[in-house]
Amino acid sequence: MKHIVMWKLRDKSDAPHIKVRLEALADKIPGLLSIEVGIDFLGSEQSADLVLVAELESRAALEAYQNHPEHQAVIPLVKAVAISRTVIDFTV
Repeated sequence: MKHIVMWKLRDKSDAPHIKVRLEALADKIPGLLSIEVGIDFLGSEQSADLVLVAELESRAALEAYQNHPEHQAVIPLVKAVAISRTVIDFTV
């Protein structure tokens, strides 16, 4: 299954730090098969500033990922710099 999250940030200069913190979750959370974080380069009004694309084994793995202490530790950091968040979860 795929878990995709897009954020609009108050200050786009925060994006590289958030990217590093999110990518650090790789290999730390069981069931998380891959994680990719991208920073927008276009900067249009419709663009999100940051995107996370994660592939997980199952819906149960998504729930475990969301509740995992390593993931929970990143949430306050992201919330502090984000204006908006959009998410989609789907099976492939």
